[in-house]
Amino acid sequence: MELNELAAKVEAGDRRALARAITLVESRRTDHRADAAALLDTLGTTRQALRIGLSGTPGVGKSSFIEAFGTMLTGQGLKVAVLAVDPSSARSGGSILGDKTRMERLSRNPNAFIRPSPSQTHLGGVARRTREAVALCEAAGFDVVLIETVGVGQSETVVAEMSDLFILLLAPAGGDELQGVKRGIMEMADLILVNKADGALKDTATRTCADYAGALRLLRKRAQDPEGFPKALCVSAAEETGLDTAWAEMQELAGWRRANGHFAVRRAEQARHWFEEEVRQGLLARLTSDPVARARMDDLGRAVAEGKAAPVQAAAEMLRGLQNARE
Repeated sequence: MELNELAAKVEAGDRRALARAITLVESRRTDHRADAAALLDTLGTTRQALRIGLSGTPGVGKSSFIEAFGTMLTGQGLKVAVLAVDPSSARSGGSILGDKTRMERLSRNPNAFIRPSPSQTHLGGVARRTREAVALCEAAGFDVVLIETVGVGQSETVVAEMSDLFILLLAPAGGDELQGVKRGIMEMADLILVNKADGALKDTATRTCADYAGALRLLRKRAQDPEGFPKALCVSAAEETGLDTAWAEMQELAGWRRANGHFAVRRAEQARHWFEEEVRQGLLARLTSDPVARARMDDLGRAVAEGKAAPVQAAAEMLRGLQNARE
């Protein structure tokens, strides 16, 4: 399929074309990277969706929440895209990619699109090309893009660099106020949702929510937040309660940021961040692809492993060698 034809189908909302386009931008092949850049340039940035990053530890119910939340949004006439990132095995490189199975009801919804992707070797809870996949979903006319991280720890705050709102999903009895303040990820969250607020856990969830609300009040106020934000709320994906309130809070926060200029400024900062990240990754790729530099890296790495050189000294020597080669 020609790139212009693929771009036209993506803009028309063809889900099969969108899936193919995401596969193209995720490819590491040099020719595919050139095609992906051309495709993104053709599509442009005229369409924008509300980008919502969702983080939380494994077992907190991220997939259940997304299915219930996404179903509610599509019921309101919105088109919802879900970009779910699964952790890749450090040994085999494989991923389960089972999000469509866990979100069976949402995956059958004509106004929803679910795309699982492997994190591969990229840290931060997202795949390296997730941001480009977000741009493709926006071009396809989706109103809301949910970015589900792998849920591996504090490093996944990288998702905050590609989302307009960052939602932290927690389980009941997940920690007291002091623990909440200690967590770096708390400082990134725009909204904390305590899931599983139903049945025997309802009272526990209410107490946990109160604990985190107290912790949020102790954090330094951010310029991009109106009065009362960030907030902690109780939700239940199983009973589908609290979802409409959470969505109303998200809309209020996004609307305030748009009206006060924070929304556009944040997106501009994110674009610059990913430009610099792409430069860093490109330089690293060039370094590892150059046979002379690769051989030098192997020699110095062997010396470090054998205790003949300190890591810092070996790195400094490697960088000196690169500088001398350029001169």
